[in-house]
Amino acid sequence: MSSTESGLPAGDGLSAVRGVAAPPLDAAPPSPPNRSLVATDISRDEVGSPMVPSNTSRTSNGVDRDTLPPLVSINDMVSEAPPWLLSAVLHMVAVIILGLLFVVPERAEELLLQFDYHDDLGEDFSGSDLDLPLDMDQLDVDAAMTAQEVPLLEETVVPTPLVSESPLEKKPIVEQTATIRQALSGREKGMQQALLSAYGGTGATQQAVMEALKWLARNQERAGMWSLRGKYANGARRENREAATAMALLAFQGAGYTPHSDPKEPFAKVVRRGWKKLLEKEDKSGSFFQSGRSHDQLYTQAMCTIALCELYGMTGKSEYREPAQRAIDFCVKVQTAEGGWRYFPGEGNDLSVTGWFVMAMQSARMAGLDVPSPTLDRISSYVDTVERDGGSQYAYQQSQPARLSMTAEGLLCRQYLGWVRSDSRLHRGAEILIDNPPSWEDDPRDVYYWYYATQVCHHMEGSYWRAWNRVMREVLPKNQVREGKERGSWDPAGDEWGLEGGRLFVTCLSTYMLEVYYRHLPIYQHHLLDGLN
Repeated sequence: MSSTESGLPAGDGLSAVRGVAAPPLDAAPPSPPNRSLVATDISRDEVGSPMVPSNTSRTSNGVDRDTLPPLVSINDMVSEAPPWLLSAVLHMVAVIILGLLFVVPERAEELLLQFDYHDDLGEDFSGSDLDLPLDMDQLDVDAAMTAQEVPLLEETVVPTPLVSESPLEKKPIVEQTATIRQALSGREKGMQQALLSAYGGTGATQQAVMEALKWLARNQERAGMWSLRGKYANGARRENREAATAMALLAFQGAGYTPHSDPKEPFAKVVRRGWKKLLEKEDKSGSFFQSGRSHDQLYTQAMCTIALCELYGMTGKSEYREPAQRAIDFCVKVQTAEGGWRYFPGEGNDLSVTGWFVMAMQSARMAGLDVPSPTLDRISSYVDTVERDGGSQYAYQQSQPARLSMTAEGLLCRQYLGWVRSDSRLHRGAEILIDNPPSWEDDPRDVYYWYYATQVCHHMEGSYWRAWNRVMREVLPKNQVREGKERGSWDPAGDEWGLEGGRLFVTCLSTYMLEVYYRHLPIYQHHLLDGLN
């Protein structure tokens, strides 16, 4: 692929969504298929009284010659039957009665329910067909999931091309906020189905999301938080409950669940309990990190801020606005003079931590919160210092060479910070990503890279997204744990960050990827939502 080829123009997915319309509520159900009824031509005589011959002959004693012998009655059968036959019948009746009275069916054996993945799930596929964990402590979550429907999905829709350049591309960052606020609307139930179909989701991807959320629900602590170490296999080396809880809540929110979801919906209670505890962790300055001086401090702040800003953006509840704005204000306050973030407030820069803060700023803008323009400008200046190959690749720090994971993260930052879709640097970088698709056989695997590259390609749309998604949507569901205590999660063994982040980290990033179809709308097509709402 040449460096200037962009595949389908931007918006090739949302154009298909615009044509999706729900059937009217008063629409008549489809007519049943015609069935021909074959009538038998029976004469009146055949259905009336038996026909009697008109010329019946008689014998000399007056008896009809053609008269049939009389039928044998039950009394005749009993009186003329041999004794052994009567005995056999009586014994058989007695055995049947005793069997009905005294035979107790054996206890049913325990069933181990497993799930598998198929793209063609049939018309009646729903959450009740999924593996329901029999060992869940929170039985109310499990019971609610029996009624949860997983959207039916067809194969990828071939979208109708729209414009090749978005009107957003010529607007300054600060003028895009009103449109960006619509970016979370894809999580709404009515939009999820359309976006899944338009952007190539399958029954397997959505089933994998549901299984991952059930694993997270099973591993929520009684107090409402989650643990990076956990009681599950392959936990992280270090504990960080605030970061673990934020990551878990982001997975649930990506599928549309908030504390204000219908209590009858699965996971509503899980999310409500999680947010009750996480909000208690934010102090008056807006900081979520309460565990001393650690390298995780600003990672934790960024993740909690992303989750809280999304929550406010999804619900619009005033009770979340002030805590969310306070968290963003703290992020702005601890930005370095160079424009980035690293491990500790105001100290050092690296693209890995900075990328999470860029997503926090973007989530705040999606929610309509105040993000100072100078903060975004300084981020852009810092990202300039770690770009390579003219901006198509990126390094972890200024003195280091380009890395694949940092290239994906840097490109996503550029997309959020205002680079237009037609920028040749974005196209060159996206080509590098699709030349390095997800593979479970990679040694080591790098789910962190996959997560950022999935977002970049989704925002680029067209041939870039189709090439990436074709592989991603197969690799992740296929390698999800399918049975046992950890079913629904992904094994971190063999992943570059598996020891540091553990099973919950790898599972959450994998879940975000499979929610990508509706989690965030492609950033160059937000203006099209005016025609969808």
